[in-house]
Amino acid sequence: MEFLVNIRIGWPEDMDPDRKEAVSTAERAHAAELAAAGHLVRMWRVPGRTENWGLWRAADPTELHAIISSLPVWPWMDVTVHALAAHPVDPGPPRAAGA
Repeated sequence: MEFLVNIRIGWPEDMDPDRKEAVSTAERAHAAELAAAGHLVRMWRVPGRTENWGLWRAADPTELHAIISSLPVWPWMDVTVHALAAHPVDPGPPRAAGA
């Protein structure tokens, strides 16, 4: 299944900067692992905010929850999930130039 996921990060104002950097570094590494495994398909940043929209793949909502909650930033996330269904006029994924 595919899911459109909105994630907003609410870092505590009094969070130690070194801890925040360590969590952020671990987050990037884990996100790369999830992308390599095919779970994190695409990600877009919301300009000017600590927020993103992502296209995620998982077998079902329970697996998606396990995946999202495994992220190091999970304790500070506000997550909204939208399950996606196929649409008859979907043109499919973008093709590479010249393909």
